[in-house]
Amino acid sequence: MKTSTLESMLQSHPRADKTRAKNYAEALAALGACSDACSLCADACLAEAQHLADLRRCITTDLDCADVCDVTARLLLRQTEPPNDLVHAQLHACVIACQRCFDECTAHAAQHAHCKLCAEACRYCQGRCNFLLGEITSSGTAEDINEEDDPTLPA
Repeated sequence: MKTSTLESMLQSHPRADKTRAKNYAEALAALGACSDACSLCADACLAEAQHLADLRRCITTDLDCADVCDVTARLLLRQTEPPNDLVHAQLHACVIACQRCFDECTAHAAQHAHCKLCAEACRYCQGRCNFLLGEITSSGTAEDINEEDDPTLPA
């Protein structure tokens, strides 16, 4: 789905954080593109019959990253009473999955164009998820946290 459509959908949602609709839309678009790139890369790796043994780890890493991106996107779409602690943890998991896939695909990028393209999609997605991690805390948005109410801070 296009970023503009996603942003419009979020803007029309009665419970969505309208001030962050663009950030969410960009992350959702990046997650979808990364998932697709990883799935395509895994399939392209399977078609590399003469290099299949060398690409097994890449295939697994691609599929793992695609699955993590899909789950992350589904959680981000839930704007009515979002489980912020779970969203935060899932974004963190996605950053890790994207990094692992980026590293693995980069190792094969010189020989396989699909790995280079997948690595680029993973790096972009990782950046968008990292940005949202800075915007969303495990207990809500950064503005929702009041230092006086935080029991982990010294008095």
